[in-house]
Amino acid sequence: MRELKSWLEITKSHDFSIYNIPFGVFYTNQNQNTARCGAAIGDYIIDLNELMRYGYFKEIKELHNEIFNQNALNEFFSLGNSVCNSVREKIQNLFLVENNSLKSHPDHIEKILVPSHSAKMMLPIKVKDYVDFYSSLDHAVNVGKMFRDEKNPLLPNWKHIPIGYHGRSSSIVVSGTNFKRPKGQLCAPDSNEPTYSYSKQMDFELEMAFITNKNTALGEVLTPDNAKNSIFGLTLFNDWSARDIQRWEYVPLGPFLGKSFASSMSPWVVSLEALAPFALPAPEKDTPELDYLKCSAKAHYDICLDVYIQTEKMKEPFLISQSNYKYMYWNLLQQLAHMTSNGTPISVGDVYGSGTISGPTANSYGSMLELSWKGTKPISLPDGTNRSFLQDGDSIIFNGYAIKDNIRVGFGSLTGIILSN
Repeated sequence: MRELKSWLEITKSHDFSIYNIPFGVFYTNQNQNTARCGAAIGDYIIDLNELMRYGYFKEIKELHNEIFNQNALNEFFSLGNSVCNSVREKIQNLFLVENNSLKSHPDHIEKILVPSHSAKMMLPIKVKDYVDFYSSLDHAVNVGKMFRDEKNPLLPNWKHIPIGYHGRSSSIVVSGTNFKRPKGQLCAPDSNEPTYSYSKQMDFELEMAFITNKNTALGEVLTPDNAKNSIFGLTLFNDWSARDIQRWEYVPLGPFLGKSFASSMSPWVVSLEALAPFALPAPEKDTPELDYLKCSAKAHYDICLDVYIQTEKMKEPFLISQSNYKYMYWNLLQQLAHMTSNGTPISVGDVYGSGTISGPTANSYGSMLELSWKGTKPISLPDGTNRSFLQDGDSIIFNGYAIKDNIRVGFGSLTGIILSN
């Protein structure tokens, strides 16, 4: 990749480099009625509606005048990757040090660049459907060892099929949205009689999510080789979990109220185009895939994922896990291909969670369930307290970023706090 340099001052450690240009939705003046589409570069949000108004996208004929004057990216994404990537490339070119077309118009710059600290971010899309997968081998092995058979932790189907479940799209919220500890039926391990009370085993799940940008018809099937045309990009994702509610309810139909109370999404969507330099081939597998799941594309991504906790007594967040999206066993193309393999349609704005992303070492696990090994190994925190599961007032922060040859493409942060009832 050729070196790109911007006339804006952007530190090398910034997630929103000129190589990135992620998309989101923001508003100013504390007024959600002013929400419109934006892109991020350095410490600024690029007001795409203003760029459009000043004529900087005039050569992209598929764009209409109101395409960015909206409170969701769905219509923009529906134009397809070719158009969306043309917009991204145009923005990159406008901010290159050798390009004077925008740089020479300070009156335009004043309207187009919004300082990030002066804006509020919204959920980037109107979520249509939501599916959460279970595609990290290390996570599945850890859970199997804890709850089933230490010598045979995986269920017989796991290496043959991308396991997933249909979740609740209405409870997906943007980063910074806090929520109350949920109630549900709980049943102690030594009892057969449930009670109804607040969850005592609140957990995070370190995930990423991809967003689809096409509508397909009932009966239409995607393959791993063409599924990429139906995906715009990725976000950070936290599928908050109430483990005690989940443990009692999941047999025989799987996750329900232990998962549906809140799931958090980061506000910026990073395109697969921006992540292309970090694509990796699939890991070696000891179990053959069925033909409909075979994938020739590089669709695993080297994205570092850090998890921090901050209690009410702590002045600074404390790092508790360092994982990576490359640890996925089933990649996003295989996940989408499997999801559509029975002919189910997809929509613009569907969200597909990766499932908890855990690595092979204890410091790379993607949940409190694993980090504390079902509560038997509590984590010691700098404020002198321990955590087996999350307590009221605890804040969880995810950071995601990819680095290669001095190129950094990041996702910013994803945050959420569990509130007391």
